[in-house]
Amino acid sequence: MENKLVYGIHDKPKFGSMLVFAFQQVLAILAATILVPAIIGNGMSQSAALFGAGVGTLVYQLFTKFRSPVFLGSSFAFIGSMLAAFGGAASASAGYAGLIVGAVFAGLVYVVIAIIVKFAGVAWINKLMPTVVIGPTVALIGLSLAVNAVNDLTVGKVMVEKVEQVIQDGAIVDQTSMVSGCSPYVALICGLVTLFSIFAFSVYGKKMAKLIPFILGILVGYIVATIFTVIGIATDNVALQVINFAAFKEMTIFAIPEFSFIEAFKGVKDIDGSFIATVAVAYVPVAFVVFAEHIADHKNLSSIIGNDLLENPGLHRTLLGDGVGSMAGAFFGGCPNTTYGESVGCVAITRNASVVTITTTAIMCMVISFFGPFVTFLSSIPNCVMGGVCIALYGFIAVSGLKMIQQVDLGDNRNLFVVASILIPGIGGLSVSFGKVTITTIACALILGIVTNILLNKLGKSRKTEK
Repeated sequence: MENKLVYGIHDKPKFGSMLVFAFQQVLAILAATILVPAIIGNGMSQSAALFGAGVGTLVYQLFTKFRSPVFLGSSFAFIGSMLAAFGGAASASAGYAGLIVGAVFAGLVYVVIAIIVKFAGVAWINKLMPTVVIGPTVALIGLSLAVNAVNDLTVGKVMVEKVEQVIQDGAIVDQTSMVSGCSPYVALICGLVTLFSIFAFSVYGKKMAKLIPFILGILVGYIVATIFTVIGIATDNVALQVINFAAFKEMTIFAIPEFSFIEAFKGVKDIDGSFIATVAVAYVPVAFVVFAEHIADHKNLSSIIGNDLLENPGLHRTLLGDGVGSMAGAFFGGCPNTTYGESVGCVAITRNASVVTITTTAIMCMVISFFGPFVTFLSSIPNCVMGGVCIALYGFIAVSGLKMIQQVDLGDNRNLFVVASILIPGIGGLSVSFGKVTITTIACALILGIVTNILLNKLGKSRKTEK
C-alpha cells in the first residue's frame, strides 16, 4: 500500500506538471551532484557530471523496472578514491582512465552482492540490519549533513580575495584565499526567507503550490538575493552582493560537456597493472561501505512510499541498477553515482513518488547539461538559498529515521544501546582511515550498530539458555 501519496509510483502527472516536478528534483540534487567534480578539480566538468547522473539514473530505473522513485547523483563517498586515481596517474588523461576503471571495480562489487542476494534472499539483511539499526542510521544521514546546510546558510556566490599573513620557513608571507564577499547576515536573511517560504508553500499552499515548494522557495530566495545584489552593485557595496552575475557574461548558449571518456581514451596508453591495482584498492572497499548506505536509503524510501523496495522490485535489482548505473555515469561524468537522500527527501515532502517524474528528471539533466544558460542559472543559485533548501531536505531525512525508531521498544536497554552506539559516534563524526581508504562516518556508525545489536542479542540468548 502506498502511504498517503499525491502521486504513486505508477502515476503519470500531466505533461506540464511533470516538467515542473522534474525541475524541482533537479534543484534538489543539483548542488551535491556538481560539487563533487568541483572538489576533485583536474579539469573535471560539472556539466558532464550532471549528464552522467542522468544516464546513471536511467540505467537504475531500467534495472528496477521503473518501480523505485529515486535519483542517482555524484557520490561523496568516492572523493578519496577519485583523488587517489589522479594522484597515482602518470598523466591527467590516465587519471580520467582511472576514474572509469575504478567505477567499474566499484560497480562489480554491487553486481557480485546482487547475485548473492538473488540466490540467498534478503531475510539475512533484515536480520543483520533490523529497524533498531536502520532507523538511527537513516536519521544520521540527515543529521550528518546538518553542518553543510548551516555553513551554506551564511555564504553567497560573490567571492573576494582574503589576505592573511602567516609564518613560512621563518619568514612572514602573505597567503591569499577566496572567501564569500557578502555579509553573513545578508546571506542568512536570503537563506531563512527561502526556508520559511518552503515551509509556507508546503503547509499552506494550494494544489500545485503544495507540490512544488522547493521551486517556489528557491525563486523567492533568489529574488530577495537579487534585490540585495542590485543594491550592492549600485552602491559598490560587496557586502550586499549575494549572486555572481558576472558568470552570465562568460556563458555560451550551447556547449558539449567535456565527457570523461574522451580524455580517458587518451590516457589508456599511460596506465599499467600497478596503477590498476592502486585504483582497485582505492575503490573496492568504499563500494562495500556505500552498500550499507544503499540499504539505509532504500529502507527509508520504502517507509515513505509504503512499499518494501528490498522485496519489490528486489534488492538484487536495486543493487544492479546502482552498480551498473554508477559505471555508466562515471563513463560520461567521471563520478560514481549513488542514490540521493536529497531526492528521497523531496519525494517525502511533496508526496510525489511518480517514477515518471524521476525519469523525466534524468532526461532533463542530460538535456540541460548542453545549454549554458540553464547550467549557469542553476550554478548561480547562492549557497545561502540552497542552505535553506537543505535544512528542509536533511531535516526531513532525519525525522524519517526518528519515525522508524518510534517502532522500537526503547524500554529495552538492548535497543537503547544499539541506537546510542549509532547516533553518538555518527553525530560526533567518527571515521577510520586505512591509507587511502576511509570508512565514512555513517558506515562506521552502522557497523558499530550492527555489532552491538548482534553482541547484545547473542548475550541475551545465551543467558536464557543458561537459565
